[in-house]
Amino acid sequence: MDHEMNMQLVNLLSNCIAECNHCASACLEEADVKDLTKCIKLDLDCADICNLLMGFLARGSQHAEHVMGECAEICQKCAAECEKHAAMEHCRTCAEACRRCAEACMQMAHT
Repeated sequence: MDHEMNMQLVNLLSNCIAECNHCASACLEEADVKDLTKCIKLDLDCADICNLLMGFLARGSQHAEHVMGECAEICQKCAAECEKHAAMEHCRTCAEACRRCAEACMQMAHT
């Protein structure tokens, strides 16, 4: 993987991290927070795996490709959970960021 491609994915990962953290925080402020437990946990898992992969990519680690598949899977799961709560803007926005990130990870893992 070249540096320019890595940096494109780093930007998507960074956005996904921000949206997941925002979503988790916003979910905690919702009246039905107990119904959002799975969403919050996936938001946090997704932000963590994206952060790990972002670091690997930024420094050109040979191990980045190993993490991409896991990142794509967790991003997809987070997006699917957030889509269940699409009436809330923060979940809808998070789902979109997670989908973009998952797609980019899958594309790069296959190049």
